[in-house]
Amino acid sequence: MTSTQPAHAGIARNRLWARLNEAVAAHGEPLPTPLMLVDLDAFDANADDLARRAGSKPVRVASKSLRVPALLQRALRHPGFRGVLAYTLAEAWWLHEHDVCDDILVAYPTVDRAALTRLVVSPSAAAQITLMIDDVAHLDMIDSVRASHAVPVRVAIDVDAGLWVGGRHIGPKRSPLHEADEVVALAREVVARDGFRLVGAMTYEGQVAGVPDDVPDQRTRSALVRRLKGASLTQLATRRGQVADALAGVADLELWNAGGSGSVAESATDPVVTEVSAGSGLLVPTLFDHYRSFEPRQASYFALPVTRRPSPQVVTVHGGGLVASGAAGPDRLPVPWAPAGLQLTSLEGAGEVQTPLTGHATGLLSIGDLVWFRHAKSGEPFEHTGTVHLLQGDRIVDSVPTYRGLGLAF
Repeated sequence: MTSTQPAHAGIARNRLWARLNEAVAAHGEPLPTPLMLVDLDAFDANADDLARRAGSKPVRVASKSLRVPALLQRALRHPGFRGVLAYTLAEAWWLHEHDVCDDILVAYPTVDRAALTRLVVSPSAAAQITLMIDDVAHLDMIDSVRASHAVPVRVAIDVDAGLWVGGRHIGPKRSPLHEADEVVALAREVVARDGFRLVGAMTYEGQVAGVPDDVPDQRTRSALVRRLKGASLTQLATRRGQVADALAGVADLELWNAGGSGSVAESATDPVVTEVSAGSGLLVPTLFDHYRSFEPRQASYFALPVTRRPSPQVVTVHGGGLVASGAAGPDRLPVPWAPAGLQLTSLEGAGEVQTPLTGHATGLLSIGDLVWFRHAKSGEPFEHTGTVHLLQGDRIVDSVPTYRGLGLAF
């Protein structure tokens, strides 16, 4: 427990430590580590909250933030959820073939020629999968792998949703399409070509959805982030309306996707938007702990065993180097969460084969005990395991495969 955390937070984390350890002990058979676990009660509560914040707009679940088919299906069973936002065409193909979902929007442009070759000859897959484009070259790539235009390919246009201030772009570096005339030019190219259907658009405001804005020990920075978010939402609402009006003269769109877990409510209020996306808000990794827009309910943990005690003030766990993607920094490191009162060391951090921990809670730990961690990003830790254990109450009720456990690497 750090100085910025109230005492009751440490108590809650120690109770969590006891509950998770008891659930593992009650399971009956040894569970290999890293032991990945999802708390279904928290997961379901988060799903309900996301649907509530989305209002009348459906929530499309972002598969990149889960990577566990059983959890994707669980989210889709919740009222208010509809469709999957996939991260590769190969993944979308697998979801289609295994009847996980019949409405799949691929969030990123694809140049996977093998997957495209399959798509353009499959009427059933092409009817359920929508590809993302932001360049005529993406259309050329699709045309290059087909011998005929008998199977129409559904496409959506990714429109830049960044904030522009004084000629500077703030937000994810995604689409080159910013102005309405740029979007319309690509839309006209789509409708003029045989074998394509323009069905949607996407504006992902990552600078709003994916940036914490209420960090306790960063009050000045958080205030600045909130101002930037407000300016971004105002600017984007105007520009999104302009783009939508311009596109109305070119095609009748089925969908306009926007938002992320941190901006569900704000994105859903825009009348142009027909659906919002969310994924990280279901599991709530550490990067989503400090948002004003919602109450975080941590639902995902991984456990590592204590294997050494180099000194009375240090314990060493086996493994631990599950570092999140993005700009390298302390916020990308896993956090030793339960018991409360443990920290990574500055010299070794989170290591691939061992991770030393310091702090007053080392006195509670013996060799063989489990330390429970939280990852910085959602979905990514499941690339390191074949199985995720599902907790309900104080019992592990199921063990399900991740994509990796199914032999899949997308």
